[in-house]
Amino acid sequence: MSPARSDRLSDALHRIFESGRNTPASWFALTGGETLFAEGDDADTLYLLRAGRLGVFRSEHNDQPPQFVGVIRPGEPAGEMAMLAGSPHTADVVALRDSEVLALPREAFFEAARTEPDLMVELSRLMIQRARDRRSGGGEPSVFGFLSARPRPIRAFVERVAAAIEANGFTCQVIDHSALSSASEWFSRVEDAHDFVLYVAEADEPAWAALCARQVDRLFVVGQCLLAPPNRPLPHAGVPDAQRRTDLILLRDPRMARPANTSVWIDAVQPGRWFQAMEGDQADADRIARVITGTAVGVVLSGGGARAYAHIGALRALQEAGVPIDFVGGASMGAVVAAGPAMGWTLDELEDRIKRSFVDSDPLSDITFPMLAMSRAKKVDKLLQAAYGETDLADLLLPFFCVSTNLTSGRVDVHRRGSMRRAMRATIAIPGLLPPVVLDRQVLVDGAVLNNLPAEVMRQMNAGPVIGIDMSQARGVDPQLIEHPPSIWRLLATGAWRRGPPIVSIMMRSATLTSDAEVERSRGVVDVLVQPTPDGVDIRDWKAYAPAVEAGYRAMTAELATLDGPVTGLRRRKLVAEQSGTAAETAAGSPRPDAVETPAKGRRKAPKARRPA
Repeated sequence: MSPARSDRLSDALHRIFESGRNTPASWFALTGGETLFAEGDDADTLYLLRAGRLGVFRSEHNDQPPQFVGVIRPGEPAGEMAMLAGSPHTADVVALRDSEVLALPREAFFEAARTEPDLMVELSRLMIQRARDRRSGGGEPSVFGFLSARPRPIRAFVERVAAAIEANGFTCQVIDHSALSSASEWFSRVEDAHDFVLYVAEADEPAWAALCARQVDRLFVVGQCLLAPPNRPLPHAGVPDAQRRTDLILLRDPRMARPANTSVWIDAVQPGRWFQAMEGDQADADRIARVITGTAVGVVLSGGGARAYAHIGALRALQEAGVPIDFVGGASMGAVVAAGPAMGWTLDELEDRIKRSFVDSDPLSDITFPMLAMSRAKKVDKLLQAAYGETDLADLLLPFFCVSTNLTSGRVDVHRRGSMRRAMRATIAIPGLLPPVVLDRQVLVDGAVLNNLPAEVMRQMNAGPVIGIDMSQARGVDPQLIEHPPSIWRLLATGAWRRGPPIVSIMMRSATLTSDAEVERSRGVVDVLVQPTPDGVDIRDWKAYAPAVEAGYRAMTAELATLDGPVTGLRRRKLVAEQSGTAAETAAGSPRPDAVETPAKGRRKAPKARRPA
């Protein structure tokens, strides 16, 4: 069998670097956290990583710190795109751990490449793939650390996660403190031989924990729900974006029905994400395994007034198809539905609550003189209090977010912690219909005003498949109602006044009309886009429950039927398909000019178990 293309590239580079023919290559070591090159530096050298691990960081905005893009593994080059183009580097490359690097000047590379005719083709292929990787979510982390921040051992939990990873067809290795004295080459060999490697450090192993923190692509701090965080600094990699690469897992006793105390841990750890898991529960271990393998499913729901009942039917179709929901979020009425899975409600319970709150009792019927809005929102406030009480968003069973529009700053606010009922009240505050919400001296209204399908927020949380259910383009205002509005006497006689006059439909629809550019950007992020069309259901018709739910169910069922495999494997199947097409694209010419310098997906040697479909 011929070697893989990535192996041919690695072999060719090694022959150039280590040919012994007076090639002016040099060897040097980088300690964890040390920078190899920075954005804007001259690209006059090609680097080859021999051992260790490099991280790529990029500044998307000048007012934000560099963000982690992906990894460079042993046998892979660094800085090749800028070197070939003769342009400055476009990212920072930093040692994630103690690493060994070979360096070859640009002129020497071109001279040596004349004896390796396939090298430029293989290098071009790699650059195309790295450019694609950036658009599809980065460099596929494969080495994860689990650091205990509680007195009890966490090894059993990590082993359950590893077993779940292997049950999905990947190879996985758990490494503990017995490897503390191993050389860096040993770590590289183990990582290269497995799809995923999990390092585990208990609370009484500070030296090993410090090494683990410098050794991994991402870090999980594992704590205990009701215990206080340790009053000592937790180890972390001394590299840019270290906090965003650190996640929090809080374990709780099976006798605890709901998580608690999460905000205290968030303040102490400052994680990028946080997860709840029940001690000994395999379903929660399976969920963490999906997060690690990039197969976790995120579902994001748009606003749409009463037409957003369609989301309930779509969720029913996902449940019947066996699709897990690992992250959930949304805007406006979509956030109200999304909160159900995050709270741990069954679909039957969610349906019952929605019917009681919206179908049986119109929440917007307390019409008032329009000083701030047409409704006093007293009924809405009571419903939110009954549904969520004093729940903190951080204490939900699933990672959840909702968005609101900040009229003070003119930006979208993302709510992931704090009072759930206040955040939910903000995300549904349709301008002119419900009074705005003031949080921290910021005036907030419906999130759908600026971003009705906040898929980009979901993508930042989840590297796995994202399902978007979008009602933003569905017609929700009856033209007949606008051309021939009913008289006030007819509204009173029929009881239709409880829904408000036709102006309510106009305001609700206007609030969910995101710009075409924003819609296309959001849709471009999702892997599965579902657009139910509950025809005949007015955006304010809270009684039209059944037809809207049925429309969502049909739309999701039809979309799932078009997929060529499980939803969980969507992004990995896409990656394989893109890789298979890269060779043909390379043969047709050089990389596109908009390609950027980002790391390749991890190369694997002879997987020891089949990969999931």
